[in-house]
Amino acid sequence: MRTIIIDDERLAREELKSMLAKFDFLEIVAEAKNPDEGIQKIKEYEPDLVFLDIQMPGMDGFEMLKKLDEIPKVIFVSAFDDHALKAFEVNALDYLLKPIDPNRLSDTLQKLQQPDEDFSTKLNGNDARKDKILTKGDKIFIKDGDKCWYVDIDTVRIFESDGNYVKVYFDRFRPLILRSLNSLEERLDSKHFFRANRKFIINLNWITSIENWFNGGLLVTLKEGEKIEISRRQAIRFKEQMSL
Repeated sequence: MRTIIIDDERLAREELKSMLAKFDFLEIVAEAKNPDEGIQKIKEYEPDLVFLDIQMPGMDGFEMLKKLDEIPKVIFVSAFDDHALKAFEVNALDYLLKPIDPNRLSDTLQKLQQPDEDFSTKLNGNDARKDKILTKGDKIFIKDGDKCWYVDIDTVRIFESDGNYVKVYFDRFRPLILRSLNSLEERLDSKHFFRANRKFIINLNWITSIENWFNGGLLVTLKEGEKIEISRRQAIRFKEQMSL
């Protein structure tokens, strides 16, 4: 797969080339240090894939793409997460944050080898994505006010109902998304996420301990110390689902 790297930082280009060297199916045919040079290289080499920085002098990565007659597959690379939504609006294959995590890069490139239809279903913001069950390995885009995140679904340990919103627990963050817990539950893989009660959905992979609780319920403790009660009714389901 013919590949071009476009980034105004030389060290960033060198680091990415080094990381891509172990992927035999990629051929780095050119690199560019600014958007104008990037346009020239894309027209000259007609690459299959472009790794594209966003904030560059003269014009940004989005403006550069608008000047192309034919756009190759694009993976955005940026030090900032506030352009993620716009990246997927232009059908980017992925959005990697600097410094690039080698595992994230590897996951993206492995998916890149899948048929185009399968890949776009996983990464593009189309109708198929909206109906897809989210499971381990998938990523989700979250926007709360002016802040944006693009995170692995398996890093989310709790979804908490909060009026007309759902609070999403990952790392130290608790952003709110406008949707119901019931509709969210329909999108989550029951192998990894469990509806503990009317207010909480928990990530089963984050449970560290379980103890019997009042009225036949259960009390689970998660890795970050949160304690969530599983209601009596859901405790029956939990035991049925998780028992040998």
